Amino acid sequence: MGRGIALVTARNGFRTVLYDADEKVLGKARGYIGISLDNEVARKKISAEAAKGVLDNIQFSSRIGACIAPMILEAIYEDAEAKASLFEKLDRINSPDTLFATNTSSLSIRSIARRTSFPERIAGLHFFNPAERMKLVEIVSTDYSSPEMLEKIKSFAGRLGKTAVLCKDHPGFIVNRVARPFYLEALRMAEKKMAGFPAIDRLMESAGFKMGPFHLMDLIGNDINYAVSQSVYEALGKPGRLKPSAIQQSLVQNGMLGRKTGAGYFTYSNQEGT
Repeated sequence: MGRGIALVTARNGFRTVLYDADEKVLGKARGYIGISLDNEVARKKISAEAAKGVLDNIQFSSRIGACIAPMILEAIYEDAEAKASLFEKLDRINSPDTLFATNTSSLSIRSIARRTSFPERIAGLHFFNPAERMKLVEIVSTDYSSPEMLEKIKSFAGRLGKTAVLCKDHPGFIVNRVARPFYLEALRMAEKKMAGFPAIDRLMESAGFKMGPFHLMDLIGNDINYAVSQSVYEALGKPGRLKPSAIQQSLVQNGMLGRKTGAGYFTYSNQEGT
């Protein structure tokens, strides 16, 4: 997700620092962005010169000291303490006016913000996968958020060409809350052997959905999708209708996370899911 967000910001003229402590992850991100731009040039969507300009806008760094900016976008693993700790480290090297946005899809924004010494400068800015193509973003406010901060984030999202929807900090926000039945009912049907993964996807796509639930879960990542289901289920008091599926739990436990690992509900020819 981080590499997709970096591609979006760089493509829209922002000087971007893409940080990861792991050089191998940075190398994969650089390769992914390079291939994405090469494909756009091949399809004549952009010129080779424009693609070079986008790539030149990105600084790939494994040094946290390079992360100095008016806006910090975080997309690390789903752990509130880890996200808050990262924000604290970044705050120490940034301006007191720097805004911090988390791309979490399953954690309470308030639970992250309250762990820091500057909760009033933290909000959710939730992109959807793939970030470079999906137009929607959710801006998630907490009781710490000021209207001025939210307006700045909304303006930033607009400059990225995104459609921003403002919502309050509740389990699943808007999209993931509404989407739970889409995934879970499909999984219930598979559990009861009413139909297989390909058949359910074909039927949903024939009904007008751009992607069936199983291909979509593989695209999102089964670890992320399962974590969101678990989070919403627990936060809403464990209603039976939202109980996470044993099928997806098994896939996660076996490392079958979807496109990014080459296998999930379906198999893919490489780890980038092509």
